[in-house]
Amino acid sequence: MKMLEKTIENVRKQVPLVHNITNYVTVNDVANVILASGASPIMSDEPEDVEDITSICGGLNINIGTLNKRSIEAMFIAGKKANELGHVVLLDPVGAGASKLRTSTAVQLMKDIKFDVIRGNISEIKTLALGTGTTKGVDADVADAVTEENLETSISFIKKFAQETNCIVVITGAIDLVSDGTICYVIRNGRAEMGKITGTGCQLSGMMTAFATANENKLEACAAAVITMGLAGEIAWSHMKPEDGNSTYRNRIIDAIYNMDEQTLKDGAKYEIR
Repeated sequence: MKMLEKTIENVRKQVPLVHNITNYVTVNDVANVILASGASPIMSDEPEDVEDITSICGGLNINIGTLNKRSIEAMFIAGKKANELGHVVLLDPVGAGASKLRTSTAVQLMKDIKFDVIRGNISEIKTLALGTGTTKGVDADVADAVTEENLETSISFIKKFAQETNCIVVITGAIDLVSDGTICYVIRNGRAEMGKITGTGCQLSGMMTAFATANENKLEACAAAVITMGLAGEIAWSHMKPEDGNSTYRNRIIDAIYNMDEQTLKDGAKYEIR
């Protein structure tokens, strides 16, 4: 636990530069959450620009939330360059399974680029595992939710997929799972109300890239990022007033990440290792 607590301190000491090719809907919040965690974001998805940009960064966050031909080309160029330089690379397969383009792009990215981390909801991760699937837009199907009843099966699934892909796999939802194929963090931080804010998953992927870039133990770093986001959701909700809504909640989550420290993380973390 001691090393897990220090992950956020390491981010703030190292201030890693993170290149994001991310969702247009959430790009500003992704940048603000990365800044709140102590890292520094760069957003670039122009094919002629991304190779230079990713070269000066330490981590690359690829999010397929709003695909177009230009951004798809940029993802492959940046991903291959990041691999060449040994940088941390994360894939967020937003909406994989919702359309042929999203699914085929995510699957091809996995074939052509070595990812250190893959983070998505259960439906998106199952789509990658099977190469096909269906999701309810960018949200997980209710039938796919990780629950206490199917927890053992879900842990076995994520471990197997992590082994097959040789990377850290993160499934987020009511219960979060983080696995390197050998062990699995089962995390129960967070609030259901976080689902009423657009892009908490996208924000987490950006922050997780920063955590993984700044820490040698990538598994602990990813687990700590998930806990930090969930705990921030809990802290932010405790400060909500009757007249507040989801816009205020979003800002309070960012503030809670900004004010997160080792002791808060230690006291508030709710997880077990399986």
